[in-house]
Amino acid sequence: MNKLYVGNLPFSLTEEQLEKLFAEKGKVVSVAMPIDRETGRKRGFAFVEMESKEDAEAAIQHFNGETIDGRKIVVNESRPKVRSR
Repeated sequence: MNKLYVGNLPFSLTEEQLEKLFAEKGKVVSVAMPIDRETGRKRGFAFVEMESKEDAEAAIQHFNGETIDGRKIVVNESRPKVRSR
């Protein structure tokens, strides 16, 4: 799986900025930054899909724990959403 969860992002960060940042570590396939339906604001996390497992691992190693605009971000492998009943 080459899809990464990126959490604790500053709300000012754009998808384009995040893509440019992760492109330093490999080919970025897609970036998705969910928006809260009720407020229309970013939710403070994103999903970044890298082209290869090696690129994804390099991004985790480099960016997990890094500080962006005063916020320490979390980067790890995305896990499938668990549906509650």
